[in-house]
Amino acid sequence: MKKLNVLPPSPEESKEDKAVGPGRFPSWLHRKLPSGSEIFQTNAIVSKYRLNTVCEEAKCPNRLECYTKRTATFLALGKACTRNCGFCDIDFSKQPIAPAADEPERIALSVRDLGLRHAVITMVARDDLPDEGATHIAEIVRAIRKENPGTTVELLTSDFSGRTELLDIVLAEKPEIFNHNIETVRSFTPRVRHKAGYERTLSVLRHAKSTKLSHYVKSGIMLGFGEKDEEVRETIRELYEAGCDVITIGQYLQASSRKLLVKEFVSPERFKALEKYGHQLGVTHMYCGPFVRSSYNANLFVPGKEAIIST
Repeated sequence: MKKLNVLPPSPEESKEDKAVGPGRFPSWLHRKLPSGSEIFQTNAIVSKYRLNTVCEEAKCPNRLECYTKRTATFLALGKACTRNCGFCDIDFSKQPIAPAADEPERIALSVRDLGLRHAVITMVARDDLPDEGATHIAEIVRAIRKENPGTTVELLTSDFSGRTELLDIVLAEKPEIFNHNIETVRSFTPRVRHKAGYERTLSVLRHAKSTKLSHYVKSGIMLGFGEKDEEVRETIRELYEAGCDVITIGQYLQASSRKLLVKEFVSPERFKALEKYGHQLGVTHMYCGPFVRSSYNANLFVPGKEAIIST
């Protein structure tokens, strides 16, 4: 059985702020490992084109399931991020290698070989670049559409330091879905994502909505840091007011001993209650559950098609 890898709480943590103890995952976090040759086929295609995926770099728990379905979320602009967020296990570097000029073409060919109807592209933060990677992301969208007419595109981007002129470079490509995650509630933001501010994320989402260049604006949060339900409801409300059509909520799982501790395993019933709250507010699409991630089963949700995403 898989065990949770946790460290003892730091001295400054209060008794109420302790992590869950080492041991087995609760029953709702257990599921059978998928099987099938598609896992190896997906991995072979990703390897053939020398691509990075957030599935691998962020140690996503859904990786094998997604690979079985011949899908993956591409990680653009290298695999080293210029930010060192408390939750994310992607490598950190102040000076990552330069973006590969042929990456857009390689991603487009991989989308073709995988037969993707919906391609999801995410990125590492590249604060070291003058345009923070915006032009490169736009080139990826153009390459995908040239090679794969009819394939819809979802972009999960950084906040580009809140620079709307850089956001506009990406939005000008009219991705069917523009996604930027808020990740956590307001009070935990300084610990979870030290540079990307809560209010700045809301401003990015509001700007994306105001341009009307994407069919849907999307964001997501993780639970398990010790946040209170009223804080989560506040975040759902503020995301809705910022213009989000799609909100995802999933369980935070500590990817390595270097990352923030898991303070709580959130029950499926609580996820469902938050999903109901979002729908009552008016959020069109709420996807909430322990295994939900921002790009999990994203291929089932495309403009013009309702989706029921398994949690």
